[in-house]
This record gives sequence, structure tokens and C-alpha cells, in this order.
Amino acid sequence: MQARMTNPAMVLPDATKGIQNIYKAIGQSGTDGTTLELVHLRASQINGCSPCVFGGVKSALKNGETDERLHQVAAWRDSDLFTDAERAALEMTEAATRLADNPTAVTDEIWNAAADHFDEKELSAIILMIGLTNLFNRLNTTVRAPAGATW
Repeated sequence: MQARMTNPAMVLPDATKGIQNIYKAIGQSGTDGTTLELVHLRASQINGCSPCVFGGVKSALKNGETDERLHQVAAWRDSDLFTDAERAALEMTEAATRLADNPTAVTDEIWNAAADHFDEKELSAIILMIGLTNLFNRLNTTVRAPAGATW
């Protein structure tokens, strides 16, 4: 598959700068990097974004994640390999990514479960990671970026 065009965030340099600043803020939040990697991967799986799934797996492996856990992200509810905090982040990721299915998808129960494990800075980073991942998923699927494409 060949992309229809260059990723719009790469075409408009100010967009890239803004995105990089958000990533920088996420990185400075103190949020566990593994959790952020899982959030990115799960949202990308839901949205069918092959470049983000490819890049997410590659990045997670580089940062110490295991093949076994990565293979089970899509079925995290049925796996005993994830912590309660990771489960809460993954559940929030699914709810926030599927807003079109239910605009009130991030229920108080989902929110409270995440808030039990993460402080406000960490929750902010997780929510921003979900949002950025969904942005990239939508950009990549719209321009049909191929699997294996990286930034």
C-alpha cells in the first residue's frame, strides 16, 4: 500500500512542533512509560492504524516490554499479565477511543478506577496520550499510511 500523501502533521511544521510539545509534556509527567506504550498500542489496535501499531510495538520492545504482553494487549481483560493500574489505563483508553459508540463512554466507574491508580499529572498524560494516538490514527488511516511507516 502506498500513502495518498505525506502525513499532514509533517506537511505543516507548526503542527509537528505542537505535537512534539505535547509529547514532551507527557514525558515529563512522571507517568510510567510502559503504561503509556500500552495505551498507545491499544488505541491504535482499536482504530486499525497499522503504522501506529507497528511503531507502538517497536517502541514498546525498545523500552523493555515483552513480546508476551504485547501479544495480549488486544485481549487484556483475559490476561493476568497486566497490573491493576495498567488495566485501568487500558479500560479508559478503550472508552475514550470509542466515543462514537457512546458519548458518555468514560463512565464514573472507569474514571474512578483510573483515578485510584494515577494522580492528576499521570491522568493528564494518559488522556493526552489517548488523544494524540487517536489523532495520529485518524491522520494515518485517512492518508492510508502503510504498515512499517515510522516518524
